Amino acid sequence: MSDTKSGGTKSHKLWGGRFAGGPAPELEAVNRSVDVDFRLWPFDVALSKAWASALGAAGVLADDEVNEMVRGLEEVGRRIAAGARPEAGDEDVHTIIDRLLHDVVGGVASRLHTGRSRNDQVATATRLWTIDACTKLDAMLADLQQTMIVQAESLERDIMPAYTHLQRAQPVSGAHWMLSHFWPIARDRQRLSAAATAASVLPLGSGAIAGSAFPVDRRAIKDALGFQAISHNSIDAVGDRDFIAETLFALAVLGAHLSRLAEDLILFGSSEFAFVRFGDAYSTGSSMMPQKRNPDALELARGSGARMLGDLVALLGTLKGLPSGYNKDLQEDKRSLFDAVDGTSLLLPAVTGSLATLSFNRDRMKAAVTSSMMATDLADYLVRKRVTFREAHGAVGQLVREAEEKGVEMTALPFASFKSANAAFEPDVMDELSPNTSLGHRNLDGGTGPEAVRRQIAAAKALIQD
Repeated sequence: MSDTKSGGTKSHKLWGGRFAGGPAPELEAVNRSVDVDFRLWPFDVALSKAWASALGAAGVLADDEVNEMVRGLEEVGRRIAAGARPEAGDEDVHTIIDRLLHDVVGGVASRLHTGRSRNDQVATATRLWTIDACTKLDAMLADLQQTMIVQAESLERDIMPAYTHLQRAQPVSGAHWMLSHFWPIARDRQRLSAAATAASVLPLGSGAIAGSAFPVDRRAIKDALGFQAISHNSIDAVGDRDFIAETLFALAVLGAHLSRLAEDLILFGSSEFAFVRFGDAYSTGSSMMPQKRNPDALELARGSGARMLGDLVALLGTLKGLPSGYNKDLQEDKRSLFDAVDGTSLLLPAVTGSLATLSFNRDRMKAAVTSSMMATDLADYLVRKRVTFREAHGAVGQLVREAEEKGVEMTALPFASFKSANAAFEPDVMDELSPNTSLGHRNLDGGTGPEAVRRQIAAAKALIQD
């Protein structure tokens, strides 16, 4: 299994017998992937132990050989965990494990690669890594959602403007706004769960492309490694990276959602809005302007959405031109996967901390709710009086224009103006210009009314508990 280079450096390449000489240094440099895929080592050790047991059950290895290999692989895991790192001759994560296993158990290690290929080996390790990553990311997202619920409960009785086209639209509960960012994260968690399920298909046993020539029990391997299913086609199994694309898609959408949350908070934290104040622990200052309080974590969240999208596009661009089976292009899949997961894992705690430590200026939020934002409520008032909505829309538009021309709130208009706009208006119309009245009309499920918001908070809590 091992060979010696001309310079005397021992190598554990898993190939090379049909070549008269070693590869050019330039090829080795571009071909070497261990700097990227080394992090797969815990999963490569785990699948190698399962493979050794399967070879034993198939009669390929004797019981003492299986026991020695499993013992050796456990020692390899301990050595790497303690700091053992790749050497110059290690091409990838598989070769460093092979080298260390030879150091521990000797020549019997050469029998471990029987019936398997690095093609099905790396596909299996990457799937295990992806499942683990999705689980860890899901826990971080649950923490973010819990923080959103805490903030939503604190804002349940507070009123603020909601915006369309970034223009003041209608009054809403502060909790309703906060939870508008909770539900996209819930969908992100569903997508990550689906990506983890897609990854939970065992390719090991597919060999290089045609399947293993030894009667290993793939279902036993599946159970040992915790996969949910086994692959049906060896050609597809070694070339399938859909699960990575699905994970990157989930992270790209998550990146967009985090960017939108960040944008809301960055706007609301500006002096022009002043709805929120960022906590000191998650703010930075300016090297020139002492008064500055910058929401850097949120700005990085806004910027990182493009990075996640770039990782997805890079992978899809790689996959679209490949023929079936394994191709070396797939070595690049892990760069995109690891980058997106690393970036998201770094970002989520900072976003959660930023949200948890900010404070809301409730008076400022309430003061931003003007009477013109109840224009729809005035139209609805007329509709309840059997006026068509088109006619009501025109009448209220007339009142809005009059208030704008006079430079006053609609509450300052005389009742005569209302009666002139439409005869169906009665003195009680002034009640419709209250934001609390506006919210009170919207207690249907999904609305911003007080009762609806309480039900929404309960639903959010139940989802977190489930």
